[in-house]
Amino acid sequence: MPGTLFEKIVQTHLVDGTPIEGQEIGIQIDQTLVQDATGTMAYLQFEALLIPRVRTKLSVTYVDHNMLQTGFESADDHEFLRSFSQKFGMYFSRPGNGICHQVHLERFSVPGETLLGADSHTTTCGSLGMLAIGAGGLDIAAAMAGEPYYLKMPRIIGVHLSGHLQDWVSAKDLSLELLRRLTVKGGVGKVLEYCGEGVSALSVPERATCANMGTETGVTASIFPSDDKTREFLAMQKRLSNWKRLEADQNAKYGQEIEVNLSSLEPMVARPHSPDNVCPVSEVKGTKLDQVVIGSCTNSSYQDLMKAAAILQGKKVSPGTSLVIVPGSRQVLQMIARNGALSNLINSGARVLESACGPCIGMGQAPRTAGTSLRTINRNFEGRSGTKDAKVFLASPEVAAASAINGEITDPRVFGASFELDLSGSFIADDSMILPPSRTPSQVGLVRGPNIKPLPVVGPLPNILEAEVLLKAGDNVTTDHIMPAGAKILPLRSNIPAISQYVFEGVDPEFVARAKKKGGGFIVGGENYGQGSSREHAALGPVYLGIRAVMTKSFARIHKSNLVNFGILPLTFADKESYQKVEQGSTLKLDGLVYADKTITATDSSGESFELQLDLTEREKEIVRAGGLLNWIKQRTNTSAR
Repeated sequence: MPGTLFEKIVQTHLVDGTPIEGQEIGIQIDQTLVQDATGTMAYLQFEALLIPRVRTKLSVTYVDHNMLQTGFESADDHEFLRSFSQKFGMYFSRPGNGICHQVHLERFSVPGETLLGADSHTTTCGSLGMLAIGAGGLDIAAAMAGEPYYLKMPRIIGVHLSGHLQDWVSAKDLSLELLRRLTVKGGVGKVLEYCGEGVSALSVPERATCANMGTETGVTASIFPSDDKTREFLAMQKRLSNWKRLEADQNAKYGQEIEVNLSSLEPMVARPHSPDNVCPVSEVKGTKLDQVVIGSCTNSSYQDLMKAAAILQGKKVSPGTSLVIVPGSRQVLQMIARNGALSNLINSGARVLESACGPCIGMGQAPRTAGTSLRTINRNFEGRSGTKDAKVFLASPEVAAASAINGEITDPRVFGASFELDLSGSFIADDSMILPPSRTPSQVGLVRGPNIKPLPVVGPLPNILEAEVLLKAGDNVTTDHIMPAGAKILPLRSNIPAISQYVFEGVDPEFVARAKKKGGGFIVGGENYGQGSSREHAALGPVYLGIRAVMTKSFARIHKSNLVNFGILPLTFADKESYQKVEQGSTLKLDGLVYADKTITATDSSGESFELQLDLTEREKEIVRAGGLLNWIKQRTNTSAR
């Protein structure tokens, strides 16, 4: 039977289950990646499994998030990650080498292989024909230990591209158009597989933007064929030996299809405060800007920065606007420095930051009070920039550069015909900032600073839970809402007791105190609860505070998995009426949890009851009952050793 590209890669890596839409499957993982905001905790979890060496083909540690070293915490974490990588078999990308997704695409991605990353935008490498999926750190720890990665076989959406991008229109505009159609929850449980004649019109960096931004729709993965453009990119990276042709069969059947004519697209913008609040740039042109940011793992490639430099050449940034440039990797920075594009950017008045995540995660460059910022990043959630009342727009590098010149949102088509860029030739392939694992791991000592605390201990799930609803939230609660990022909080990622003090800080400043006073409790949410980042700390913080169940209308994929991994019951309301009835402060009793199959009955203090859905596989039920994935793996290991 003709297969899609996603199905083909699944088949070659399948170790458990049947790849039928909606059924759970287990796939073998070839590569893993972590970054410094997720890596310390993932590695503590791997250490707890008592396995001396990673069992993947390749595992890489990146330092790209916690780069503002205002105290000892981040530097200590970086040294722990370096020593851990040396000892246990991971490559270590040093601070300054670049953003994990950009560097992995450049130096490690392999068509046809599987990649699991402790970052939601791991999907970026799907641009090179990889099956690349973002997950929580504990899932990565398990994969490094040789465990399969389990997921429900997603519905595969065929995104049929035709035509070619017009002047001043970019892959970011294609991504925003798909977000406009699908919304931030329309891709949950699905995969975006790009196909059609229009695919050949997109370079690998352009495909990377699409694969990266697909995450904002909630998809499990985005994937492009490995074709002549892929071969060209790998040849320029001096990695031609990694190339092979991979594509869907001619008569492959998709569970859903979307048609996009690239020739009909125009420059787009996502308005505050959601990536799917999309409109043509013409509808918001003239909006005054305090700040413009060009960079992040979405739009910081060599091609992106060359476009920005060409637009800014001979021009100046508007006096009332700050322009910040963030090269995605050391390779990109070296290349624009060598060819003079960096001088164009600096001469325009742009500020150039180091190759790291920076402003995208609120790590510096927060806008002024009530300021307006236009960024080429992937998310514009309220407060994510570091300024609660800032208004953040998302757009392409072309729109961003044009807008920086005018000091207001500008349609770049006002500049007339576009320009041609010569992007031929080889990339600088200098891997001196990537440290290989030690050849004598037994001689490597782990460097563990005082901010690195032990993992929280979670016991088995009791048969009855009775507690108070500590918080009732609405739709599209993000992991930024649950566990904020930013320069103050990110350095505490390896210290769960400390970081748990910030759970729901921006939503309800009294939440933590209430959770401590009540000894834990329940959380209630609306649709798409936990969208956004893969950060498992949005589960670790609550479980440390005693949260053992979250009840919602629906969950985002990664966050639901993270709740299961740490022994928190993810439950959904059987009907909307039940959600309406439950209030913050209500006391609920959940009975029969250990033997529950598909439903659980909740009873409030008045004796009224309602049904909650337990939408978990048998394996996931076992994990929750055991108190989380670590406990479950240890139980299986102990049982098999008898």
